[in-house]
Amino acid sequence: QPQLVESGGGLVQAGGSLRLSCTASRVTFSNYAMGWFRQAPGKEREFVAAISMDGGTTEYADFVKGRFTVSRDDAKNTVYLQINILKPEDTAVYYCAARIGFINRAYASRRPTEYPCWGQGSQVTVSS
Repeated sequence: QPQLVESGGGLVQAGGSLRLSCTASRVTFSNYAMGWFRQAPGKEREFVAAISMDGGTTEYADFVKGRFTVSRDDAKNTVYLQINILKPEDTAVYYCAARIGFINRAYASRRPTEYPCWGQGSQVTVSS
């Protein structure tokens, strides 16, 4: 299983932007579909975005509404989550997750149960 390390979180003012990164080690990254999830205090973990192994399919939660962009750079073993127009309700711990072996390389999953490998999380705090 890959080791996943998120970075890029922090304290940002509402309306600002940031880019989260998740780097995997010890694996052939292109064999992994990747997802981003978040968990706010007192709430369930929720799906944010996902990208398929071949990078050609992306999925987003409805609340994203064009503000988030997921991308991957297999040469760097890294998946990114660009977040624009940040809102206080985006405050959460953001987790990346990895899944190897979807038969369909163009499949991007929204289901947390389909990701066996998770990073430690990166805190994003948005001030109003």
